[in-house]
Amino acid sequence: LQGYASEMDNPSLVHLIPSALQNKKEILFGNLPEIYDFHNIFLKEIEHCIENPELLARCFLKRKEDLQIYEKYCQNKPRSEALWRQCGDSIFFQECQRKLDHKLSLDAYLLKPVQRITKYQLLLKEMLKCSKNSEGTAELEEALATVLDIIKSVNDSMHQVAITGYEGDVSELGKLLMQGSFNVWTDHKKGHNKVKDLARFKPMQRHLFLYTKMLLFCKKREENTDSHEKTASYSFKNSLKMSTVGITENVKGDNKKFEIWYNGREEVYIIQASSVELKNTWISEIRKVLT
Repeated sequence: LQGYASEMDNPSLVHLIPSALQNKKEILFGNLPEIYDFHNIFLKEIEHCIENPELLARCFLKRKEDLQIYEKYCQNKPRSEALWRQCGDSIFFQECQRKLDHKLSLDAYLLKPVQRITKYQLLLKEMLKCSKNSEGTAELEEALATVLDIIKSVNDSMHQVAITGYEGDVSELGKLLMQGSFNVWTDHKKGHNKVKDLARFKPMQRHLFLYTKMLLFCKKREENTDSHEKTASYSFKNSLKMSTVGITENVKGDNKKFEIWYNGREEVYIIQASSVELKNTWISEIRKVLT
């Protein structure tokens, strides 16, 4: 923040800033200032636990809401990376790096918050190993569950950002509960029977997003970016309102399949998960929404 972000306002360096970066500080750095301010407080609280490690879990539980700032940071990350690919090799950044005498360039540091949130879970897991049935174990378990929940939210929201072609506003669909890839067969009562027979055999690959108000079916597309990394996007295919769907938990002949149907079985979607465990997780989440 001091070596790069502040330098973007330094009059003596302004002429070196590439035009693609003009007024894009917020995109490049996301809410890093917010994370920095939070850590000034959080670090002191964690340092208090050096003498009393059993208090560590409480720090995490107390800051449960604040830790959501990571989700915001990660959601912005694809935009930040795209901007960095455009102007990361500019003289401005080289000059900042030279002044700081850093071996690594800025993008390595912009990745730190994403890595940090996963390091918390490792820390808490290690703590749990050392504290079987002692004071504070239950709190440690709760703190770990909190951090895992945040990582799941971050992961889900990273996928959600890549949905394309949906006409509405995904932020109005309620909380994103689950997302993942499935084999899907459809069976429509309307229309010609021929369609129905064809649909039986070859499944479609669909990426499902389950919100409290809606279930979205998307098709995953992988695109190669300039740097040959694959970035996934999900093109919207159709949606079902959760207030109008029903569910059949077991499908004859395959314990990894379940059905979601619409409008009194006018449309039926047979969904096959990659494991029974995954199927059961989805069913329990859908049940919660329906009840």
